[in-house]
Amino acid sequence: MNRASAYAGNRSQVAFAAILLVLGISGLVRGDFAPVWDPAPAGIPGRTVQVYLTALVFVGAGVALLVARAEAWAAGLLLGSLWVWMLAFRVPVILSAPGVEVAWESCGEIAVMVAGACVVFAQRARDSAGAPRMFTGRGGIRTGRVIFGLALIPLGLAHLVYLKETASLVPAWLPAHEAWARLTGSFYLAAGVSMLTGFWASGAAMLTALQMAGFTVLVWLPQVASGAARWEPWSEFLLSGALSSAAWVVADSYRTR
Repeated sequence: MNRASAYAGNRSQVAFAAILLVLGISGLVRGDFAPVWDPAPAGIPGRTVQVYLTALVFVGAGVALLVARAEAWAAGLLLGSLWVWMLAFRVPVILSAPGVEVAWESCGEIAVMVAGACVVFAQRARDSAGAPRMFTGRGGIRTGRVIFGLALIPLGLAHLVYLKETASLVPAWLPAHEAWARLTGSFYLAAGVSMLTGFWASGAAMLTALQMAGFTVLVWLPQVASGAARWEPWSEFLLSGALSSAAWVVADSYRTR
């Protein structure tokens, strides 16, 4: 299989690149951080510059990955940017308020994106000179899977800690809203353990991607449809779509050789 056909067959990475492009364009159009980067600290230095730089990172990475040009460079830039953002603006919040679960949840969300970018970089930069082995080839794929597994733990806990808030998002036509909130949160926790131990990790990763996609379609899409003039439902919809595509990339890594 040649390079072009191999790339075209990797639909998860195409979807990942497409959502990055949409996120980047939304940042440029609105002049504000795309959902993945939010919440950004109020006093972030050079906020306007940061807004457009992060938007351009998404646009550049999305375009490069979609056209299969300079994809290793683009994936590396994306991975580095997400890592820096998580370490600079998410981890310090956890350290300052370790008992506040939403701080862990926010870090978990961007960690899912880091995991997806890590897998993309590992598969696109197999022969990149100077790249650490833990981020290229099989080592990089394993790193992405571990990060993904760790990220699912705070996401699952958020469903249980904020049970009423989560239950309120369950579609009205489904019964037992709190039961669904507990079930989806518990599944995230179980999937995280599965990813970290390697026990049925492939199935857990794919089911996690499906669950995230289900949230996107069943929870956030109807809210976008009913309140299209407001940015908040669009923000949640795009963030959920980004997490779903990143999870799909990780799940697809078990199939892609």
